[in-house]
Amino acid sequence: MKPTGKLAIALLGLLGLLGLLISQVTLAKVEATLDRYRVALGDTLNLTVTVTEDDEDLGDINTGLIIQDFEILNQSTRSSTQVINGQRNHQRQLILNITPKRTGTLSIPALQSGASSSAPLVVEVGEPVDIDPGAETVLFEAELDRESVYVQGQLLLTLRLQQAVNLQQRSISELQLDDAFVLPLEQRSFQRNVGGRPWLVHEVRYAVFPEQSGTLSIPAQSFSAREGSRLRGRLVRLQTPAIEVQVLPRPASYPAGATWLPARDVSIEEQWSSDPQQLTEGGSVTRSLRLVAEGMQGAQLPPITIEPVAGIKFFPDQPDIADSEIASGKRGVRTDSAALVATRPGQFTLPEIRIPWWDIETEQLRYAVLPARTIDVAPAVQVTSGSMTGPGAPASTTVATPMVAAANILWPWLAVFMGTGWAVTAGLWWRSRRGQLEGTDEAPESPALPRCYKSLLAACAAGSTSDARQWLLRWSAALEPALAGQSMQQVSNYFGHPELGSAIEEMNALLYRNQDNLQSWDGSKLATIVKQLHKDRKKIGARARALPPLYPTESRATT
Repeated sequence: MKPTGKLAIALLGLLGLLGLLISQVTLAKVEATLDRYRVALGDTLNLTVTVTEDDEDLGDINTGLIIQDFEILNQSTRSSTQVINGQRNHQRQLILNITPKRTGTLSIPALQSGASSSAPLVVEVGEPVDIDPGAETVLFEAELDRESVYVQGQLLLTLRLQQAVNLQQRSISELQLDDAFVLPLEQRSFQRNVGGRPWLVHEVRYAVFPEQSGTLSIPAQSFSAREGSRLRGRLVRLQTPAIEVQVLPRPASYPAGATWLPARDVSIEEQWSSDPQQLTEGGSVTRSLRLVAEGMQGAQLPPITIEPVAGIKFFPDQPDIADSEIASGKRGVRTDSAALVATRPGQFTLPEIRIPWWDIETEQLRYAVLPARTIDVAPAVQVTSGSMTGPGAPASTTVATPMVAAANILWPWLAVFMGTGWAVTAGLWWRSRRGQLEGTDEAPESPALPRCYKSLLAACAAGSTSDARQWLLRWSAALEPALAGQSMQQVSNYFGHPELGSAIEEMNALLYRNQDNLQSWDGSKLATIVKQLHKDRKKIGARARALPPLYPTESRATT
């Protein structure tokens, strides 16, 4: 090997090592979180500091910055390592159990480890909890975060157990609500000092989403345990009072036809796979639009519609829907991505995106807005054949590479190929599933069926015609997979329910012929029909495995 080759290899290795080091520094991260951001004086809370890189040392963290406003009761560490798709993820955590020293708005400053530091945190500390337990040593109560809630909005229910003695075999009844969608949240445990006596507090929390306006009744919840450390200790049985909550309807001022979004905050974020200003004719770039709503589920969020732009072709991808838990409950996220292909050079403007939502704190109509964006598309790169120049060289012939034409040809054929593959796969899957179901008495239930059913009832309760139509299609597809992708007419034919057909016709008339009366739609009729059909779903699933023809054939007598 020539010396120059060895030198090049050495340089490449050095550059790779530098790149690896740079990427490690870039990924280094320190994160600080609290298990609660609103506490009472005398309560304890956990501060967790997480580092994700080996060169970050938990011992470097200066906990002295915290003791000005908090007392550190104890601390512990833990570590974990995960290998996902060949990538190692190692993290270590420092967990501090702290208690505030005073009331007010207290801050936890940024905590530094190596070259990284966490974001500062803020904690609201209220007055000590004023309770008079008397001779009681165990208390059980239910608490709501608000006195009223909008239909399909989030209501937080907390079941709080406070104990001053040891308890065994603790048990709390399961929350069941017929007219609401219930999601359990992370449970919390902490200590509370009341009158100089320590109490252990356990909180079981739920996010409740009412499906219809009116009065939501939360039945009494029960708790039982045995006092002391022995199984024969005194049996403790406690019960919370039943609670009624007013569920407000969708305001009349909310835009007709828009998806109803009662939330604390809604925002739209935009991400690009590469700089869109570097886009050239025939090239592509992926644009991801992320709709984030605090106090809602991801399944409640509507798709972000992208208006067509002349000169730009859009190839949408499957949406990504996710939920996460934050201090105020649930946060839903929906991400819609699409590949953008420029079919000609020039300047293009992607229009503004506006999504209405209802601010439940200020009770005002607001809009999540993503401003319009202008991108400049450069002409396709031209390649010349016969790059040799100079005297004696043959005359070069410039040939424009047909990148645009190639792209225009490639994408449609690629779409046709993928669409055909999808259709064949769906057909084989349907035939296989149909064969499996034949001979059985009971249809297996789709995991999406409960969510689609509750969302459909919620849309009926909210009087949202477009949402009800959308969820009716999803519910029917979850109930019977053969209905996936079918039309409303085929759904109506499948069930053979005259009143359902009438309800569908009424919705279609309002949506497509008489939109001025959309607000007057009463979804109770459709809800009643769907409840009955849902109740009999097993019977329906066994009765009809094949779709009836869209246009039933007439029987004729032969002569």
